Amino acid sequence: MNKKLVAALSGGAALMLALTGCSDDSSKKLDDWAKTFCDPAQAQFKKIQDANAAMQTADEGTTDSKKVQQTDSAAFQKISDAYKSLASSLNKAGPPPSENGETAHKDAVKELNALSKGYADLKKQVDGLDTGDKLKFADGLRDLSNGINKLNKQSEAAFKKLESGDVGKAMAGQKGCQSQNAPASPSGGESKKP
Repeated sequence: MNKKLVAALSGGAALMLALTGCSDDSSKKLDDWAKTFCDPAQAQFKKIQDANAAMQTADEGTTDSKKVQQTDSAAFQKISDAYKSLASSLNKAGPPPSENGETAHKDAVKELNALSKGYADLKKQVDGLDTGDKLKFADGLRDLSNGINKLNKQSEAAFKKLESGDVGKAMAGQKGCQSQNAPASPSGGESKKP
Protein backbone atom coordinates (compact mmCIF):
# COMPACT_ATOMS: atom_id res chain seq x y z
CA MET A 1 0.00 0.00 0.00
CA ASN A 2 2.76 2.43 0.95
CA LYS A 3 4.52 1.90 -2.38
CA LYS A 4 1.46 3.29 -4.19
CA LEU A 5 1.67 6.29 -1.91
CA VAL A 6 5.32 6.80 -2.81
CA ALA A 7 4.57 6.48 -6.52
CA ALA A 8 1.88 9.11 -6.21
CA LEU A 9 4.24 11.41 -4.32
CA SER A 10 6.91 10.92 -6.93
CA GLY A 11 4.45 11.99 -9.58
CA GLY A 12 3.65 15.22 -7.75
CA ALA A 13 7.23 16.25 -7.58
CA ALA A 14 7.70 15.14 -11.15
CA LEU A 15 5.10 17.67 -12.21
CA MET A 16 7.04 20.38 -10.49
CA LEU A 17 10.31 19.23 -11.84
CA ALA A 18 9.56 18.24 -15.34
CA LEU A 19 11.15 21.63 -15.78
CA THR A 20 13.96 20.00 -17.69
CA GLY A 21 14.26 19.21 -21.35
CA CYS A 22 16.71 19.75 -24.14
CA SER A 23 18.89 22.70 -23.37
CA ASP A 24 20.20 25.00 -26.03
CA ASP A 25 21.38 28.61 -25.90
CA SER A 26 18.75 30.76 -24.26
CA SER A 27 18.88 34.43 -23.52
CA LYS A 28 21.11 35.51 -20.64
CA LYS A 29 18.10 36.91 -18.77
CA LEU A 30 16.30 33.56 -18.88
CA ASP A 31 19.43 31.70 -17.82
CA ASP A 32 19.96 34.11 -14.92
CA TRP A 33 16.33 33.72 -13.88
CA ALA A 34 16.55 29.91 -14.02
CA LYS A 35 19.75 29.97 -11.94
CA THR A 36 18.06 32.18 -9.33
CA PHE A 37 15.30 29.59 -8.89
CA CYS A 38 17.12 26.31 -9.55
CA ASP A 39 20.18 26.79 -7.31
CA PRO A 40 18.27 27.06 -4.01
CA ALA A 41 15.59 24.65 -5.23
CA GLN A 42 18.04 21.76 -5.55
CA ALA A 43 18.13 21.13 -1.79
CA GLN A 44 14.32 21.07 -1.66
CA PHE A 45 14.12 18.57 -4.51
CA LYS A 46 16.52 16.34 -2.58
CA LYS A 47 14.35 16.58 0.55
CA ILE A 48 11.32 15.43 -1.44
CA GLN A 49 13.31 12.59 -2.99
CA ASP A 50 14.69 11.51 0.41
CA ALA A 51 11.21 11.63 2.01
CA ASN A 52 9.83 9.46 -0.80
CA ALA A 53 12.67 6.97 -0.33
CA ALA A 54 12.09 6.82 3.43
CA MET A 55 8.41 6.01 2.91
CA GLN A 56 9.21 3.35 0.35
CA THR A 57 11.64 1.56 2.66
CA ALA A 58 9.38 1.95 5.72
CA ASP A 59 6.82 -0.51 4.39
CA GLU A 60 8.59 -3.67 3.37
CA GLY A 61 5.51 -5.73 4.19
CA THR A 62 6.65 -6.67 7.70
CA THR A 63 7.05 -3.21 9.16
CA ASP A 64 4.93 -2.34 12.18
CA SER A 65 2.00 -0.01 11.38
CA LYS A 66 3.14 2.48 14.02
CA LYS A 67 6.58 2.71 12.40
CA VAL A 68 5.02 3.22 8.96
CA GLN A 69 2.80 5.94 10.44
CA GLN A 70 5.76 7.73 12.03
CA THR A 71 7.84 7.52 8.86
CA ASP A 72 4.99 8.73 6.63
CA SER A 73 4.16 11.56 9.03
CA ALA A 74 7.76 12.79 9.07
CA ALA A 75 7.98 12.45 5.27
CA PHE A 76 4.76 14.41 4.70
CA GLN A 77 6.10 17.19 6.94
CA LYS A 78 9.39 17.30 5.02
CA ILE A 79 7.57 17.37 1.69
CA SER A 80 5.23 20.11 2.92
CA ASP A 81 8.21 22.19 4.07
CA ALA A 82 10.05 21.57 0.80
CA TYR A 83 7.12 22.76 -1.31
CA LYS A 84 6.79 25.84 0.88
CA SER A 85 10.49 26.58 0.34
CA LEU A 86 10.12 26.01 -3.41
CA ALA A 87 7.23 28.49 -3.48
CA SER A 88 9.40 30.99 -1.62
CA SER A 89 12.34 30.44 -4.00
CA LEU A 90 10.11 30.85 -7.02
CA ASN A 91 8.54 33.94 -5.52
CA LYS A 92 12.01 35.45 -4.89
CA ALA A 93 13.09 34.62 -8.45
CA GLY A 94 10.09 36.56 -9.73
CA PRO A 95 8.33 35.92 -13.04
CA PRO A 96 10.52 34.51 -15.80
CA PRO A 97 11.32 37.03 -18.54
CA SER A 98 9.05 35.44 -21.11
CA GLU A 99 5.64 35.75 -22.68
CA ASN A 100 2.96 34.92 -20.06
CA GLY A 101 5.77 34.54 -17.51
CA GLU A 102 3.94 36.57 -14.88
CA THR A 103 0.77 34.49 -15.04
CA ALA A 104 2.65 31.18 -15.11
CA HIS A 105 4.81 32.31 -12.18
CA LYS A 106 1.82 33.40 -10.11
CA ASP A 107 -0.01 30.12 -10.81
CA ALA A 108 3.04 27.99 -9.98
CA VAL A 109 3.69 29.80 -6.67
CA LYS A 110 0.03 29.36 -5.77
CA GLU A 111 0.15 25.66 -6.62
CA LEU A 112 3.38 25.09 -4.66
CA ASN A 113 1.80 26.70 -1.61
CA ALA A 114 -1.31 24.55 -2.15
CA LEU A 115 0.89 21.44 -2.32
CA SER A 116 2.60 22.47 0.91
CA LYS A 117 -0.77 22.83 2.63
CA GLY A 118 -2.02 19.60 1.08
CA TYR A 119 0.91 17.58 2.42
CA ALA A 120 0.53 19.23 5.84
CA ASP A 121 -3.10 18.06 5.78
CA LEU A 122 -1.97 14.54 4.79
CA LYS A 123 0.42 14.55 7.76
CA LYS A 124 -2.52 15.31 10.07
CA GLN A 125 -4.51 12.51 8.45
CA VAL A 126 -1.75 9.91 8.76
CA ASP A 127 -1.18 10.96 12.38
CA GLY A 128 -4.86 10.21 13.05
CA LEU A 129 -4.87 6.71 11.57
CA ASP A 130 -5.59 3.74 13.85
CA THR A 131 -2.39 1.68 13.88
CA GLY A 132 -3.97 -0.93 16.18
CA ASP A 133 -6.16 -2.24 13.35
CA LYS A 134 -4.12 -3.21 10.30
CA LEU A 135 -7.15 -3.25 7.97
CA LYS A 136 -8.29 0.21 9.03
CA PHE A 137 -4.73 1.43 8.75
CA ALA A 138 -4.41 0.03 5.20
CA ASP A 139 -7.73 1.67 4.26
CA GLY A 140 -6.45 4.95 5.67
CA LEU A 141 -3.29 4.71 3.60
CA ARG A 142 -5.41 4.06 0.52
CA ASP A 143 -7.39 7.23 1.22
CA LEU A 144 -4.14 9.16 1.60
CA SER A 145 -2.98 7.86 -1.76
CA ASN A 146 -6.15 9.18 -3.35
CA GLY A 147 -5.52 12.57 -1.74
CA ILE A 148 -2.00 12.67 -3.12
CA ASN A 149 -3.23 11.87 -6.62
CA LYS A 150 -5.73 14.72 -6.33
CA LEU A 151 -2.97 17.16 -5.29
CA ASN A 152 -0.85 16.08 -8.24
CA LYS A 153 -3.64 16.71 -10.75
CA GLN A 154 -4.35 20.16 -9.31
CA SER A 155 -0.77 21.29 -9.77
CA GLU A 156 -0.13 19.91 -13.25
CA ALA A 157 -1.58 22.76 -15.34
CA ALA A 158 0.33 25.57 -13.65
CA PHE A 159 3.65 23.76 -13.95
CA LYS A 160 3.09 23.04 -17.61
CA LYS A 161 2.64 26.77 -18.17
CA LEU A 162 5.78 27.64 -16.22
CA GLU A 163 7.99 25.07 -17.93
CA SER A 164 6.85 25.84 -21.47
CA GLY A 165 9.14 27.05 -24.22
CA ASP A 166 12.36 28.88 -23.51
CA VAL A 167 11.79 28.94 -19.74
CA GLY A 168 11.88 25.14 -19.60
CA LYS A 169 15.01 25.12 -21.75
CA ALA A 170 16.73 27.65 -19.49
CA MET A 171 15.82 25.60 -16.42
CA ALA A 172 17.11 22.44 -18.06
CA GLY A 173 20.53 24.08 -18.26
CA GLN A 174 20.69 24.57 -14.50
CA LYS A 175 22.11 21.78 -12.35
CA GLY A 176 19.53 22.39 -9.62
CA CYS A 177 16.67 21.57 -11.99
CA GLN A 178 18.23 18.63 -13.81
CA SER A 179 17.02 15.09 -13.30
CA GLN A 180 18.75 12.77 -10.86
CA ASN A 181 17.81 9.13 -10.43
CA ALA A 182 14.27 9.77 -11.61
CA PRO A 183 11.69 7.28 -10.30
CA ALA A 184 8.72 6.18 -12.36
CA SER A 185 5.69 8.42 -12.16
CA PRO A 186 2.22 7.01 -11.41
CA SER A 187 1.30 7.17 -15.08
CA GLY A 188 4.12 4.76 -15.84
CA GLY A 189 6.31 7.35 -17.56
CA GLU A 190 9.60 8.56 -16.19
CA SER A 191 9.68 11.75 -14.24
CA LYS A 192 12.51 14.20 -14.53
CA LYS A 193 12.79 14.73 -10.79
CA PRO A 194 11.60 13.06 -7.57
